[in-house]
Amino acid sequence: MRFRRSRQEEVTVNLTPLIDVVFLLLIFFMVTTTFTRETQLQITLPDSQSEAAAENSSLIEVLVDRTGTYAVNGQVLIKHDIESLKQALKTVSDGDVDRAIVITADAQAPHQAFIHALDAVAQQGFNKVSITTQAQSSE
Repeated sequence: MRFRRSRQEEVTVNLTPLIDVVFLLLIFFMVTTTFTRETQLQITLPDSQSEAAAENSSLIEVLVDRTGTYAVNGQVLIKHDIESLKQALKTVSDGDVDRAIVITADAQAPHQAFIHALDAVAQQGFNKVSITTQAQSSE
């Protein structure tokens, strides 16, 4: 007995559904992704040198003491909040955000007070910011 052989169909892989799924996933991720622009304060840390740096008359100095009290150019602020610090910076700078700012904080100052000082400087638009440090004593 002879059986008839059935014709073998050519096996192919249809990529169209795969490409459709990939495009749908791409569109889904593009639509659901949120793009946030993170603003970061660029800080230039000063180098430790044995000789004193030249005084700059247009320099604004922000001091943070160990209790979290702020002083701008030697004037102690009555309130310890970020809004009064921003207002003092605006008054001292006369709107000139190109002036350099030096932040000096006591080693025992609350970290939050230091961060508030950095945040106030950033919110006012200053971009030349330095943080003062001192060399460790060899006691």
